[in-house]
Amino acid sequence: MEKDLKSGKSSFKALIPFIIFIIVYLGSGIILQHKGVELAFYQLPAPVAAFVGIIFAFILQDGSLDEKFHTFVEGCGDSNIIIMCIIYLLAGAFASVSKAIGGVDSTVNLGLTYIPANYIAAGLFLITCFISLSTGTSVGSIVAVGPIAAGLAEKAGLSLPLTMAAVLGGAMFGDNLSIISDTTIAATRTQGCEMRDKFKVNIYIALPAAIITLILLLIFGRIETVPMMQNYDFNIIKVLPYILVLIMAVSGVNVFVVLTGGIILSIIIGLYYGNLTLLSSAQQIFEGFKGMIDIFLLSMMTGGLAHMTAKDGGIQFLLDKIQRIMKGRKSAELGIAALVAVTDAAVANNTVAIIINGSIAKKVCSRYKVDPRRSASLLDTFSCIMQGIIPYGAQMLILLSYTKGEVSPFEVIPLAWYIHLLFISSIISIFIPFADGIIKKKPWKWQDETAL
Repeated sequence: MEKDLKSGKSSFKALIPFIIFIIVYLGSGIILQHKGVELAFYQLPAPVAAFVGIIFAFILQDGSLDEKFHTFVEGCGDSNIIIMCIIYLLAGAFASVSKAIGGVDSTVNLGLTYIPANYIAAGLFLITCFISLSTGTSVGSIVAVGPIAAGLAEKAGLSLPLTMAAVLGGAMFGDNLSIISDTTIAATRTQGCEMRDKFKVNIYIALPAAIITLILLLIFGRIETVPMMQNYDFNIIKVLPYILVLIMAVSGVNVFVVLTGGIILSIIIGLYYGNLTLLSSAQQIFEGFKGMIDIFLLSMMTGGLAHMTAKDGGIQFLLDKIQRIMKGRKSAELGIAALVAVTDAAVANNTVAIIINGSIAKKVCSRYKVDPRRSASLLDTFSCIMQGIIPYGAQMLILLSYTKGEVSPFEVIPLAWYIHLLFISSIISIFIPFADGIIKKKPWKWQDETAL
């Protein structure tokens, strides 16, 4: 794939299939939302929109049909794409099996048991942070905590928009940072860096925002009338798979070993407590695989489409235009951030936004010497920021469904303090590289990169 990226060929025509993919995906969402369809931007499967773009790529690209097909398959089968897809499957399996044994419920109930009743908002933020960090899914975290949060806010007389904003912030914290999040997987594989290294850059950006958010919630989310808290059942043993995965991943253990270890431990716990049998364990693993089929197919198909686009000069054309704005490393980082944020606003899916911009960001990195660990962090963080504040994003729509129409997105967005603080922290990190500790300690070996 890299050989083709060395070509100086520049062509707007080659970008048209990618533009069609985005228009089909975005257009269907706008039309369905106008018709009042729930989760309008998620009704058309993204792989189908990508397939439409691929058809146009075959029509517009020069060469024989066999040559085009070879280029497409070469992109689909790129080692980074295949590794990314396998990690998706394992992450889905781990999430499915650990949830089946009661891991998510135990984690939520454990947190609720020990939260001081007059600090519900801050406690819910912390619980959602941990669940999303452990499971790698913001939507799953919102589904787990959202209904409980809405009920507690009503009982305590706490501001419902503030409570929902706390849950949203916690969900986006883990979605951005988690080692097994599909956004982290996509960002690190497209940039060619290790997940743990991206985490070490990201944590210095996200943690200050999370700490300040927690302080604000302790101050403004405190209630005087303490509600009666019910007893919540939990089993600390069922939380262990999440803790194991977090510790192993941050310690630098191979991600395949991390996820496989988490799956095996979850199965052992499930068998011991009678939550699973060997057969149901296998079924849960496959359910996890199926849950990742959309992003699996999308990654392969956009990998092929991106390779066709690159070979025909589409990415070079885009880079030539971007180069007029980018004058150095800082402006290049701002450019990467803006590209992925705008794309996410268009497609309402942060993983899709990262996949679309991954190859472009990689070339920008090589040209302006932006460390790939840094670009992976930028891709993940700014797509997460945009995904958290768009009113039509899955996270916002699912979250507000638990309020039964009492709260609008525009009441939650100003109170989503974590997301706003993450944006400020991220922008500051571009101009004042306070998060670049690992980058300075272990500089990127540019000599090992293929010259672009």
